[in-house]
Amino acid sequence: MHPSRRDTIRAGLLGGATALLPSRLVAAAPPAFAPAPVRWIDGAAPALHAGQTFGVAWPRGVVKAGTRLAVQGAGGAAVPAQSWTTATWPDGSIKWTAHAIPADVTPADLVVTRGRETAPRQPVRVTETADAVTIQVGDLAWEVGKSGEALVRSARVAGKPVLGPVTLVGAVRSDPLHGEATPFAGAVERVTVEQRGPVRAVVKIEGRHRAADRQWLPFTVRLYAYAGSQALRIVHSVVFDGDASRDFLSALGVRAAVPLAGALHDRHVRIVTDGQTFAEGVRPLTGLRRDPGKAFRDAQIAGQAVPPLGRMAPAVRDTLERIPAWGDFRLEQPNANGFAITKRTGPDHGWIDSAQGRRAPGLAYVGTPAGGAAIGVRYFWQRHPTALHIDGATGDTAQLTAWLWSPEAPAMDVRPYHGTMGMEGFDAQNEGLSVTYEDYEPGWDDASGIARTAELMLWALPATPPTDTLVAMARMQAEPPQLMTAPAHLHAARVFGDWTLPDRSTPNRTAIENQLANLIDFYTGEVDRRSWYGFWNHGDVMHTYDSDRHQWRYDIGGFAWANSELSPDLWLWTQVLRTGDAKAFRFAEAMTRHTGEVDVYHTGRFRGLGTRHGVQHWSDSSKQPRVSNASYRRIFYYLTADERVGDLLRDLTTSDQALTRVEIGRKVPGARRPQLPPGTIEMTFGTTWCPLAAAWLTEWERTGDTRWRDRILAGLETIGRLPHGWMTGSAPFDMASGRFIDQNRKITLSHLNAVFGAVEVSSELIRLLDVPRYRAAWLEYCRWYNAPQADYLAKFGAPYGPRNLREGQSRLTAYAAFQDKDAALAARAAEEFLSGDAGLGTWPADPRHTVDGVLEWPGVSTNAASQWGLAAIQTLALIPEALDRTTIVPPDAPGRKRQKDAGRD
Repeated sequence: MHPSRRDTIRAGLLGGATALLPSRLVAAAPPAFAPAPVRWIDGAAPALHAGQTFGVAWPRGVVKAGTRLAVQGAGGAAVPAQSWTTATWPDGSIKWTAHAIPADVTPADLVVTRGRETAPRQPVRVTETADAVTIQVGDLAWEVGKSGEALVRSARVAGKPVLGPVTLVGAVRSDPLHGEATPFAGAVERVTVEQRGPVRAVVKIEGRHRAADRQWLPFTVRLYAYAGSQALRIVHSVVFDGDASRDFLSALGVRAAVPLAGALHDRHVRIVTDGQTFAEGVRPLTGLRRDPGKAFRDAQIAGQAVPPLGRMAPAVRDTLERIPAWGDFRLEQPNANGFAITKRTGPDHGWIDSAQGRRAPGLAYVGTPAGGAAIGVRYFWQRHPTALHIDGATGDTAQLTAWLWSPEAPAMDVRPYHGTMGMEGFDAQNEGLSVTYEDYEPGWDDASGIARTAELMLWALPATPPTDTLVAMARMQAEPPQLMTAPAHLHAARVFGDWTLPDRSTPNRTAIENQLANLIDFYTGEVDRRSWYGFWNHGDVMHTYDSDRHQWRYDIGGFAWANSELSPDLWLWTQVLRTGDAKAFRFAEAMTRHTGEVDVYHTGRFRGLGTRHGVQHWSDSSKQPRVSNASYRRIFYYLTADERVGDLLRDLTTSDQALTRVEIGRKVPGARRPQLPPGTIEMTFGTTWCPLAAAWLTEWERTGDTRWRDRILAGLETIGRLPHGWMTGSAPFDMASGRFIDQNRKITLSHLNAVFGAVEVSSELIRLLDVPRYRAAWLEYCRWYNAPQADYLAKFGAPYGPRNLREGQSRLTAYAAFQDKDAALAARAAEEFLSGDAGLGTWPADPRHTVDGVLEWPGVSTNAASQWGLAAIQTLALIPEALDRTTIVPPDAPGRKRQKDAGRD
C-alpha cells in the first residue's frame, strides 16, 4: 500500500525512523516480551574465559528505548553485566543489544531479561588526563599513553610495576632475500575511550608505523579490559599501504618490556606447546651433577621462590655462577605443522635446540615470583610464520615479543604472481579470462590497501602462575569460549531474512539437514587437510576442485581462493544462526576476519571495494562491492558487538564513491556504453546496490541517522518505478540522491544479480520499509528468473537468454511462492532445488569418499556449496511442505545439469 496523507502527517508527528512507514506497520501489536536464553557455543561452561560480550536480538516493538536489561544465571541469580544498544527497529524499539559479563563469572546458563544490571564485585574504572588513560581492574592498573611509541606505558599490581612499555615493532627490506632490514615502530596519533566499565573498558588507539622520516602501515589497536581479568585483550589491525615491489615486511609484532629483579634461578620462562610445556628457569637448578635439594628443584619447576640459599647444598650454592644462565628464547612456527624452541645464553653465543612439536597454541611467559607477563596470539600456528621471543631474561628487563610475522622467516612478498604475458589490452585480457578464469589487468593486482587483524592477550601477573594455569590460559586464548543467544530466540526476533530452525521431521528435510551439517564438516576438514593456512590465507577457502589432480585449483586463475564468491560467508553465518554450532561459528568467524580485511581495500584508489576470486587475494582486476559486502559481516557484528567489524561496516557506507573511479564493466566484450547523465554511475541492483544497501541499513540501525534510511528508500522506490523493475538488472545511479534514473531499458537478467546477498537484504528491507513498488518488482524477478522458457516467452517475449545456478536460484521462486501463497509456484521451487540443476545437488546419503587417499565430495565447488546451503535454508523456511512432496534427484543421476562456469562475473 501507499502511505496516505494521514500516514505522512502521522509519520511527521512521530518523527525519526518511522517517517515513511504505513500505519499498519507502525501500529502492529508487538509480541509479548520473552527473556533471551544465552548459551555457550561449545555446550558446557568453560573452565576459563577472559570476559564475554554477546549480542541479543529482540522482536520489533517488544523492548522500548531506555528499557533496562539484566543478565541472570540459573534460578534467576544476578550476573554482573554491562549492556548497550547496538541497533534499533524503525519504530525506535530496540532490535539488538550487547552484553558483557566479567571474566570471573562462568554461569552454565544465562538469560537476558528486563531488570536492573548488577555491578561486578570489583568494577572496571577508567580515568583520563590530557596525557594518558588509566584502566583500573581491581588492584591492577594499566596506563595507556596518548602519544609516543607505547600503546601501554606500564601495568602495576598493587602499585608494583610488572610490565613496562608495550610497543608495535617490525622491519622492512627493499629486497625479499638480501639486504639489511630497516626497523620501524608504531607511533600513537589518536586515543579514544569507547567504553568505561563497569564490566569492560575499551580503548581505541590509532596511529602509523615510523621508520626515520617515513610514516606508513596505519594501525588500529583496541584494548579490552574486563572485570575479574588480569589480561588485556588486544585487537590489532594493520593496513599494508606500501609498494609491493620494494616493501618486503621482514617482521611485524607486539613487544612488551617485563621488569625483572632477583636471582637468576628465580626467573622463569614458560612456553606452552601442544605437548609438554616448556617450563624452565633462566638459571636451571634441575638436572645438575650436584643436587641443590628437592625443595629447590620443586620450587623452580613450580615457578615459586626457592628457599633461602643457606639451605641449599653447598656444592651447588657455592658454584651457582658456574651454571650457564639462558637469556634468549625462541619459539618459531614457520608453517602449520611444525615448531621449534631454541635458546641461548646471550647475543654472542650459539643457539641450542630445546624442543620441537607440531602446533603451538601461541603463549609465552617470563617473570619471577614477584611478577611477570604472558602474551598469547590467537590463530598462532594457523597464520604462520609466527614466533614468540623472549630476550634479555638475564638482565633488568626482558623483552617479550609476539611476532605476527617472524623475523626469522623469509620476508613477506606480495608482488603479483605473474607478469603481463602480453595482456596489455582488454582483448588479450579477455582471452586470459577465457582460459584461466582470471580477470587480469596490469597494475590492478596490487596488494597496497589490504589489511589484517590479529587477536592477542596480554597478562600482567603478580607471580609466575602454575603450569596448569598457563596451559588453560593458552587454550582459552587459542580457541576463546563464546556465548551466543539461543537460535530459537533469534528466530523469533525475525532478523536476517528467511531462515528456520533445524527440522528432521520428514525424510527430505532430514536429507537436507544432514547435508548442511556434512558440508560444514567437509569444509572445516578441507581447511586442515589442504593446509589452507598462512598470514594472508587463513580464513578463506578454495573456489573449485580439480578432480584430475585430486587437488583444489590453487594455481588456476579465478578458480583459486574463493574471496566470498557466491556468499560462503552468508551461508555459514545463516547456518550459525539456526544451529548455534561451535564448529560453524568458528569457521565463519575466521572467514569474516579474512574476507573483511584481506579481500577488501582500506586505503587507496580501490578503497571500499573487494577483489574477485583468484590465485592471490588481490590478484584479480575485478574490484567490486559484492566482495566487500556488508551482508557478509552483519551477522557476526550483531552476535558479538565486535568493534573492528563495526568499523569495517561503517567504512562501507561511502564505498559507492570508489565506483566513480573504477568502472566494473569496462572490459565486457562488445558492450555498448550507455550515455550516463552527469553525476551518475552505472550500478547493478544485486551485485552493487544490495551490498551498499546492507551497509546503509546497518548504519541506520546502529545510529538512527535517517540519511541512510532515505538513501535506501530512494533506491527501493526508483527500482520499483522502472518499467521492468528488478528485471532491468542495472541502471544509472545518481550519486547525490541515491536514485536510479529511468532510461526505458530492456530486460537484462544475470545469474549473479541475486547471489551476493540480494535475496537476504531484500527480504529484510521489504519487512522494514513498506515500498509496494519495490516489493512488486522483486516478486516479479523472483517468480520469473527460473521460470520455464515457454512461460517466460509467453509473458515477456524474446530473448530468453541463458540461465545458470537454477538450484541456487530456487530460493527466489520459493520467496515468491511464500509471499503470494502460490502452491503451484512452491511446487516449482521445490523441484528446482531438489533437481540439483546447475548446482551441487542434494545427496540422499553422505557422498564423501576417498580417492587415492584423498577425501572428496563429488562435483564440489564453493560456489555450488554456498548457493546450495542458502537455498536449502531458505526453502526449508519458506516451502517445507512442497519439499516433502518432491522427489530428490540424486546428483549422480544421468542427465542432471551441471553448474556452468560463470563466464565474466
